[in-house]
Amino acid sequence: MTGMWENVLLALNGLRSNKMRALLTMLGIIIGIGSVIGIMCVGDAVTGSVTDAMSSLGVNNITVAVQQRVVDLNSMEILTPEEDDLLTTDMLDALVEEVPGVLDYSISESAGSGQAKDGHKYANVSVTGVNGAYLSVNNVNLLTGRTITDRDMEGTKYVAVVSDFLVEKMFPGLSNRDALGQEVRVTLNDDIYNFTIVGVYENVDSPYAALLGTGSEADKRTDLYIPVTTSHRITGAEEGFTSATVTADVQMDSQTVANEAADFLNRYYADNQDFSVYTISMETMVSQMSSMLDTVSIAIAVIAGISLVVGGIGVMNIMLVSVTERTREIGTRKALGAPNSAIRVQFVVEAMIICLIGGVIGIIVGAVLGYAASNLLGFPALPSIGSIAIAVSFSLAIGVFFGYYPANKAAKLDPIEALRYE
Repeated sequence: MTGMWENVLLALNGLRSNKMRALLTMLGIIIGIGSVIGIMCVGDAVTGSVTDAMSSLGVNNITVAVQQRVVDLNSMEILTPEEDDLLTTDMLDALVEEVPGVLDYSISESAGSGQAKDGHKYANVSVTGVNGAYLSVNNVNLLTGRTITDRDMEGTKYVAVVSDFLVEKMFPGLSNRDALGQEVRVTLNDDIYNFTIVGVYENVDSPYAALLGTGSEADKRTDLYIPVTTSHRITGAEEGFTSATVTADVQMDSQTVANEAADFLNRYYADNQDFSVYTISMETMVSQMSSMLDTVSIAIAVIAGISLVVGGIGVMNIMLVSVTERTREIGTRKALGAPNSAIRVQFVVEAMIICLIGGVIGIIVGAVLGYAASNLLGFPALPSIGSIAIAVSFSLAIGVFFGYYPANKAAKLDPIEALRYE
């Protein structure tokens, strides 16, 4: 143990005597380890951000959609569902009543993007037709007023639930409650529609909005919710829906409920040669997305880790130079009785110390840069204990691997020839 500590001290003294050379030698290790640690931090942040965004939509939600049964790979013909192929409210009502674990459903349909305008005041909107359960199923926070009702849908009424951002833009000075009952004029595809505000919800900006450069704050687009029957009238779309979101009981396994829902709805499609219904739970989607993002992060980290090989070659190169410079020292030690193993261990330890110090600096640099980058995504992340342990172990392994050849060369030097070396 004493001999090993002496080798460590010798290595540290050697680094202190050649600080600049040691730093340049470590640079490849620092960049490699720093890159891997930084990428892992950003990967954790992206995974956390995406899964959080998906989870906010409801981990007990199930997507129900109409899909083409078979796609001909030769012609790649994609069929468009006709009215008889679509989901209906009667199907979905029966699903809620007859399948255990299905609590409610929401439907939505885009009526297009437009602009609410009144003189110089304007607000960009995405007009979406929804049913009464849409806001609660999709965790939209209603601040005041009410949601869309069955009566609104039956009467194809021109009522709307708008964002607090739209109220602020279109009705400055009015509170959200005072905005109820006000009319908002929306231009859609060169046509103008007047909607009466019956509810105001809290607008929540995407954490990626600033990073993606989606425009100025004044020009951002928010959703304006109207009855789905009104949306059909505006767009001229057929009655029925290509997809819906079902809420499952949180006390039941969502994938089991999803499978039972698919079995139930596909009874309506038993005679349909072209289309069927498929379901997927949000929990499964979150799991699949997390797994995919983790795989991508690891793949990128491995690619970044290739620079560690370059750093290891640099360590080997400088150790060969060190062996040449210290040939007489090696000859003296061997003449005094030092075994080959002692010489070999001395140079391997020196290579390991170089890589270890470089690895520690790389971890610090990677953690700082990774934290800064992940903080921009709204999910600040630091490297895990496991990733730090792997980085340190990898640094030491590089030291052993790339330091062994120079160390072995030093150990095999002939003491007489070494003492004669000038």
